[in-house]
Amino acid sequence: MSSSETDASISDGTAVKSTNTDVMTYQGIFDSANEILIGFIDRIPYFVASIAVFLIFWFLSIIFKKVVRKLLGSRSRHQNLVKVFQRIGGALIIFIGIMIAMVIAVPGFTPAKLIGALGIGSVAIGFAFKDIFQNLLSGILLLISEPFRIGDQIVSGDYEGTVEDIKIRATTIKTYDGRQVVIPNSQLYTSALTVNTAYHQRRLELAVGIGYEDDIEAAKAEILKALDRADSVSKKAEPSVIATGFGDSTIDLKVRWFIEDGTQANKVASIHQVFVEIKNSLDTAGVNIPFPIRTIDLSDPSVTSIVNKVNEQQTADEDKVATE
Repeated sequence: MSSSETDASISDGTAVKSTNTDVMTYQGIFDSANEILIGFIDRIPYFVASIAVFLIFWFLSIIFKKVVRKLLGSRSRHQNLVKVFQRIGGALIIFIGIMIAMVIAVPGFTPAKLIGALGIGSVAIGFAFKDIFQNLLSGILLLISEPFRIGDQIVSGDYEGTVEDIKIRATTIKTYDGRQVVIPNSQLYTSALTVNTAYHQRRLELAVGIGYEDDIEAAKAEILKALDRADSVSKKAEPSVIATGFGDSTIDLKVRWFIEDGTQANKVASIHQVFVEIKNSLDTAGVNIPFPIRTIDLSDPSVTSIVNKVNEQQTADEDKVATE
């Protein structure tokens, strides 16, 4: 056999081996894909069953919330506790449904493996979700302790409005100008909070100034009469009028009274009504509500010198005009 024939034979053998290797590789890929596809097809009934289980538990959580609202919603004074029971119970039912669905859908999955995996990454998860967990815990404590309820009007930091919803993570309020503000529960739980509607009665104040020449007791009597005529003023608590200081132009009086409903709308309406009644009453009684007064003292020698120079200049100008 010649050398050229030998080289051709070796080349053909190499090509055959390469072709066989490629065929085996593609065959392996095809077999793996086929096994995956067959395994997926075999697991489809389990996937469908797991989805059905999850949907069942989801509907059970909805039914649970409705039953709790029907049984306890109209009887319990602590509506926030009812909400806590609804949300925690509903979340627990959904969590159990997810666990059962995962066991059905994923071969070899157990809740113990999930707990172990969470244990390994608990530190990282804790740092990543620290604020979220803090808000969740604060929300649960707010719902249990009930410092305020839905419908109360609160002041937190720079925000004031009516509470629309108390969720586990955040509380939503509607401001008096119609905006929605979402406040994290951790801020509400750890910072100072004012609840304007915590009690039925609320005290309001109004500053009034009268002239120094007016009688304080007479002005006080007129103001009390005006308060008695205002129907927004509570009749269960006595209003008061006290002198608080000597102003630049007035004797300063502080008028205080209570209203039965402490909402913002009633507060604004009551202040307006009392203001109008006091103004009309003082005008009728002849009590002066003075404007700011400034006294100019012309007895100083420097002022006299300036006045004389002005008069001399005016006389000189008049003489000049007469000469011309």
